[in-house]
Amino acid sequence: MSRLPVERLRQDFPALQREVRPGVPVVYLDSTASTLKPRPVIERLADFYLHHFANIHRGIHMLAEEATEAYEQARARVSRFLGAAEPEEIVFVRNATEAINLVAKSWGKTFLQPGDLVLLTQMEHHANIVPWQQLAEEKGIRLAFAPLTPEGRLDLEAFDRLLAQGPKLVAFTHMSNVTGVVNPVAELTRKAHAVGARVLVDGAQAAPHFPLNVQALGVDFYVFSGHKMLGPTGIGVLYGRRELLEAMPPFLGGGGMIREVTLEGFRPAELPAKFEAGTPAIAEAVGLDAAIAYLEQWGWEAIVEHERELGAYLLPRLLEIPGLRLLGPTEMTDRAGVFAFWLDAAHPHDVAEVLNHYGVAVRAGHHCAQPLHKHFGVPASSRASLYLYNTQEDLDRLLEALRQVVPLFG
Repeated sequence: MSRLPVERLRQDFPALQREVRPGVPVVYLDSTASTLKPRPVIERLADFYLHHFANIHRGIHMLAEEATEAYEQARARVSRFLGAAEPEEIVFVRNATEAINLVAKSWGKTFLQPGDLVLLTQMEHHANIVPWQQLAEEKGIRLAFAPLTPEGRLDLEAFDRLLAQGPKLVAFTHMSNVTGVVNPVAELTRKAHAVGARVLVDGAQAAPHFPLNVQALGVDFYVFSGHKMLGPTGIGVLYGRRELLEAMPPFLGGGGMIREVTLEGFRPAELPAKFEAGTPAIAEAVGLDAAIAYLEQWGWEAIVEHERELGAYLLPRLLEIPGLRLLGPTEMTDRAGVFAFWLDAAHPHDVAEVLNHYGVAVRAGHHCAQPLHKHFGVPASSRASLYLYNTQEDLDRLLEALRQVVPLFG
């Protein structure tokens, strides 16, 4: 029995009180795309805009000082959440995609040379593929993709063989947004460092679901997005080890990221300001602070346990549905509550439309992971994803709706 007070918690989410039509409440199973927002986050944003908003860092009036304090408190909260050595290792960006692009365009353009190898995996989100493909076109670096096992886990033996080629950077997802597979980050990082590679981890899917410590994991860069963990859109995080960030040139130029500007040139500001050009997403950072505080109040151990129980309930019941093929492992070991599937009876978009009729919100498409879908031999999938506000009743509603798809289209 979950220790998480889910029924009490669900009252914090106004969207869960809505109905698709009279008598058919919303069942939200699309949290991997973006999570719903609880009242404490919404109220913190509203209070900030109503009473404390101003631009930050340069104003000396009361509102500017309050806004600056709130923004930097958010950075400190994120630093503690990630287990960073210091808040200056936290750079605020728009989302995980921008964070990866920042590393590619700044660290990659500076430190990678033509012919250098960047090692990725076949399970990556497009955000951790395309920036490196762009850099390959621009600088002539080489890309290699570690293959997967038939069920979608990383092929560790093949990964080791590719490591033997001496990559300069290894970049991989902490948790797949399609299969829910959780990669052994500390082990992979240790192996990459042993051959002299830097490591970037896409934590967009992992950060919402379990506690993190980047120092224990040993990674060089870690990225995530606020909107996938109860926070606002438009705010993301790049963690980078201080010595690496200090060696990297600014990604964007303008106000805020400079120490001095003359007609002949400029000197960049200290960390993290040199990577935060222009007016940043101030209120969104404050909202992220509130989102992390909200998650921490319930306790990560209880959240992890609750989601594991939901996944263990749903997985075998999905596999009982005729014609349903799960993309990913068919047991909950080293995987989380993300369930992408192909149903023989109908296209994923049709499946999602039928489920919506029953109030069940899922995602349909390739989920920005076309190479991974190619690995499974399907063009797209339907995806149900779980979060702390979901219940067993939600899952029963999903299963009941799925059982209607087969006779409808079959």
